[in-house]
Amino acid sequence: MFRWLLRSVIVAMLVGVACLCPGNALAQKGSQNVAGLLKKGLNFFEDQRYEESTQTLSAALLRPDITKSERLQVFKLLAFNYILLDKRDEADGAVRGLLVTDESFQLPATESPRFRDFFAESKTRWVAEGRPGQKASGGDDAGTVRSAVKIRHSSPAQVKKGSTLALTGEIDDAEGQVAQVRLYFRQGSSEKFTATKVKYAMRKFSVDVPSSAVRPPLVEYYLEALDERGIPVGTRGDVESPLRVAVPETGSVLTSPWLWVPVGVAVVAAVVIPVVILSTQTSTTDVNVTVTE
Repeated sequence: MFRWLLRSVIVAMLVGVACLCPGNALAQKGSQNVAGLLKKGLNFFEDQRYEESTQTLSAALLRPDITKSERLQVFKLLAFNYILLDKRDEADGAVRGLLVTDESFQLPATESPRFRDFFAESKTRWVAEGRPGQKASGGDDAGTVRSAVKIRHSSPAQVKKGSTLALTGEIDDAEGQVAQVRLYFRQGSSEKFTATKVKYAMRKFSVDVPSSAVRPPLVEYYLEALDERGIPVGTRGDVESPLRVAVPETGSVLTSPWLWVPVGVAVVAAVVIPVVILSTQTSTTDVNVTVTE
């Protein structure tokens, strides 16, 4: 009786996890809104954690509900980060994105001369080139056309500990915006994301997460498509809601401690009571469960 009950609880919990995680092996974290991401990106910037600030702001930039004023703030902070990281092309791209959104934007006189000089130089070049990217008229609230770039990629259910995690996919890019693709990955869910370039050609990409990062209980990652200036134009997952792949200790997702912890008492409470009732009705009932995407 106890063995049958335990098996039923396990099966029911797996079904619950599958329902919570359509299309992915494991559930993603809840996403912050644009305001929350902006605040977090600013905090990272003030703490001189420029890479993390850039990653967070990139996530905000691609949120579909970002407003014009929020977009201006994101581009300004992105430019600041890139200037301090000595990534001049990316910084120039961020300034241009800001100017496309609002050509009248100017940094206050109290801002650092380093930033003001760079912004002025970028604007001069942008104007001389005929204001590329600027719409002739109209526009949405953000001031630019919504990106049509879509990254098509499915996460594997799990990966063997210490092995290489191979990732592949395709990119829908009707306007030819994508110049490169970048992967961000980390072991677990608390370390800093590591960035690496992705092999990209003919709208297809492939990249490996190194075996050194493939350790229990899981690997987190996300993919970004960038234009020729290094500005994100598409994403699959992001720094706040990365994709997750389980890395079991013994090769089975059932033994992964990560699986059991997030499910928590709520799922157990939801399945134990009906299982107990069912077990008192018959001791010969077999339960067959098939889980599909």
